[in-house]
Amino acid sequence: MKPAPFEYSRPSSVDEACALLAADDGARLIAGGQTLVPLMAMRLARPTRLVDIARIPELAFVRDEGGRIAIGATTRQYVAEHDPLVRSKLPLLARVLPYVGHGATRARGTVGGSIANGDAAAEIVLVAATLGATLTWREGGNDFEMPASEFFLGPMVTALPLPACLTSVRFPVWPERRVGTGFHEVNARQSDFAFVSAAAQIALDTDGRCTRAAIGIGAAAAIPLRLDAVAEAMLGMPFEEAKVRASAMAALADIEFMADLHASADYRRRVALTLAVRAIADAFQDAARRV
Repeated sequence: MKPAPFEYSRPSSVDEACALLAADDGARLIAGGQTLVPLMAMRLARPTRLVDIARIPELAFVRDEGGRIAIGATTRQYVAEHDPLVRSKLPLLARVLPYVGHGATRARGTVGGSIANGDAAAEIVLVAATLGATLTWREGGNDFEMPASEFFLGPMVTALPLPACLTSVRFPVWPERRVGTGFHEVNARQSDFAFVSAAAQIALDTDGRCTRAAIGIGAAAAIPLRLDAVAEAMLGMPFEEAKVRASAMAALADIEFMADLHASADYRRRVALTLAVRAIADAFQDAARRV
C-alpha cells in the first residue's frame, strides 16, 4: 500500500515546528521515521502534514550537564551507541543500544523518536523508565519537563501534548565507581521487538553489597515497569538469588500483563521473573569486576 496524501514541511527551528503542529491537528513530527513511515504505508497512520525536524541542529547532541547526560531528541541511535559520554557514564544505555532494532534502523532511528512513540517494548523507553530519566519538550515558546515515571501512559500513549516537540532526554549519572548492568530480552528473532525484557543497574560497595539499584521490565505490560520494591529489598545485601527471586515475584504479582498473538499473559509473567533475576545477577557480576 501507499501512504494517504499529506503535506510536508521542514522547519528551521523548534518553535517553527511547534507552530506548524498547533496550526494542524493532523500534523505529526518525523525525524528518523522508522515507526511512523511503516504505519503510514499500511495506512494505520494518516497524518495530514509531516513536520520534519531531522535537520534542526539544536535537537542533535550528547552533552554532560553535571550529574546528567542530555541527549537531543533527533540524535541518531547509532550516534548515541558509539558516543564516548554514553559509554563511560550511562552504562545501562550503552549496554542496551545494540539491541535496538538492526544496524540500518539505528542509523536512521532517533533517541527522541523512540521515547515519543512510547512503545513499552522499546529498549530505550525501558532504560529511560528504569533509570528515572527526565523528558523535556517545547510548546508555545515554553519549555516543560516530566519524569519518565509520569510520561508513559499506555500502549503507544505518552503525556507529550500534540502541539509539542520533544527536545531532549536527560539520564542521571551514577557517581559510584562500582556500577554494573544487566539486560535480557526474549523475541522471535534477534533485534525484533521484544516479547519481554529486563534491565538492571547495580552499584556495590567494596564488600560486594548493593548500595543502589534500578530494575525495569519492558514489553510485558502496557507501560515499562520500574520495580522499586525489588531495588529497595536488595540494599545492603550481596546477590542472593532466592531473595531476589522472592522479591521480584512479589513485585510482579499484582501487575496486569499483556496477552497477544506472540505470548500469553502467563508466559510474560513467568519470563519477566526469570529475566529480571538474570539481569540482576549479571549486574552484580559486572559491578564486582569494577575496581
